[in-house]
Amino acid sequence: MIRVLLCDDQEVVREGLRTILGTAPGIQVVGVAADGAEAVELAEKHRPDVVLMDLNMPVLTGVEATRRIREKLTTVKVLALTTYEADEWLFDAIRAGASGYLLKGTPRANLIKAIEGTYAGQTYVDSNVAGKLFNHIADPSVVPDSTLASSLNERERDVLRLLARGLTNAQIADRLCLSEGTIRNYVSTLYEKLGVTDRTRAAVIALKHGLAD
Repeated sequence: MIRVLLCDDQEVVREGLRTILGTAPGIQVVGVAADGAEAVELAEKHRPDVVLMDLNMPVLTGVEATRRIREKLTTVKVLALTTYEADEWLFDAIRAGASGYLLKGTPRANLIKAIEGTYAGQTYVDSNVAGKLFNHIADPSVVPDSTLASSLNERERDVLRLLARGLTNAQIADRLCLSEGTIRNYVSTLYEKLGVTDRTRAAVIALKHGLAD
């Protein structure tokens, strides 16, 4: 049984999602949240398998709520569900640790499939925004020279690999048994060496050059 937490600021949407998922065998709605702070609180209380998160939430944005949930509950998957297609929402959600990104209005069958896939460790991105990801990856401005791998020391490659997997600085620090401040320093150094200014572009470079495995 996949345990799901629903998070949306509109009651009609919350109830609609509850009704849709209530008819899906193998899915159990364990709670609903009307704002980001409540989403974090209920996630800690119920320990769901998947959080369906609206990004435009009051009190605490869905992006920040996603980040806090992923930092505190590393096994919980967050599937962003929103009306927004703008780049900043897409990449902020990914940087915060979202495992997928769907637009509201997604057909029932696709929504259920996305939840099941997210639970199984797959990544779902709405076709309407997937193009933005491919364009970002294909952007020639993020292609480094062929000496990239050799320019990074072993620890920098470790940090980049974990960053590309969506881990936060705190999670990377825990995984590598280092302080969070040390990881921040490594990330800053990586940005400088890769010629980027954010985690998404760093992750894209890692993926393109086989440094995320």
